[in-house]
Amino acid sequence: MVNAFTTIYETTYPARGPVLKLRGSSESFQHGSLTVTPVIMSDNSSFGAEISGIEWNNAIDPEVVKQLIGLQDKYGVLIFRKTGLDNARHIAFSQQLGEKLEVNPFFYGIEKDRVKEPFLWDVGNIELDGSLVRPNSRRWHHSLGNALWHTDSSYHQHRSKYSLLLAHKTPNSGGSWTHFADTRRAYAELPQAKKNFLENLVIEHDLWHSRKLGSPEVYGNPLPHELAAKPPAYHRLVQVAPDGRKTLFLAAHAKRVVGWSLEESQKLIWELIDHCTQLKYVFSMEWLSDGDMVWWDNRQSMHRANPYTESMGARDVRRTTIIDDGPLALGVSAEEMITMKCV
Repeated sequence: MVNAFTTIYETTYPARGPVLKLRGSSESFQHGSLTVTPVIMSDNSSFGAEISGIEWNNAIDPEVVKQLIGLQDKYGVLIFRKTGLDNARHIAFSQQLGEKLEVNPFFYGIEKDRVKEPFLWDVGNIELDGSLVRPNSRRWHHSLGNALWHTDSSYHQHRSKYSLLLAHKTPNSGGSWTHFADTRRAYAELPQAKKNFLENLVIEHDLWHSRKLGSPEVYGNPLPHELAAKPPAYHRLVQVAPDGRKTLFLAAHAKRVVGWSLEESQKLIWELIDHCTQLKYVFSMEWLSDGDMVWWDNRQSMHRANPYTESMGARDVRRTTIIDDGPLALGVSAEEMITMKCV
């Protein structure tokens, strides 16, 4: 298993200097009123693109939204710089991309949440009083799971499709990156025999499993109200991405292959995560300015954050999550698993 906390990737986006050239990336081009700068280009995949030319002060024109969704289907991850969005406009743009947004369950109480907005997740490192999250607090340990490769909300039976993460404040010291892996190209480059083997597997996804991986000393035994609030979910391992290509729906939340032992399951799951996170499939986005935003499709990528460190500056980032309305959105039911003979 790759150590997700310490692995350093060869490329960042934007690249800084000749050592960090983007692999196969092409020059920027115009797509209607938008300027598109691809990040990673290969013979059979395009992954990640920075988009400019959007007027963020008003609601985005429906035709531009349509263009953006087309680009999202192709690139999987879209990056926007210095948007100037506030909470309300962040939410409003997200609602243009899907009918329903996930509602924050406020596991630890809305009164303890700094943002207190049901459609936003506070994934920064700032406490209510403005201080930084304290090392060894439960929130600190909860965040460690975000540094594992994962797919947002795969642990929901009705999963998400998009996540939009917006920076209100980026660290002045310590740097800040989010790393992305192309699960479509990774699947395409598996041997055919492996693809055949994986085709009909169903995976149990569990939020508390990934939290235990990230911090076994604190989340080895989740609290009763945590377990009750978020039971496991079940999804096919091999899926079809919006662009029609097959992809792996994978995450640190993936606990076991239905019908297999936990040990066998974890061996296969981390073999596949390690495969998907080879350098050729990954880029690292650097957060450069307040207002930077990244929008990714959870159905065709994985991502992870840098873990918190005591030397890290204040990081105020907030996420909306858009519920999936595609054909595989509801995962695999108990009845389907019986039909598929995977229980």
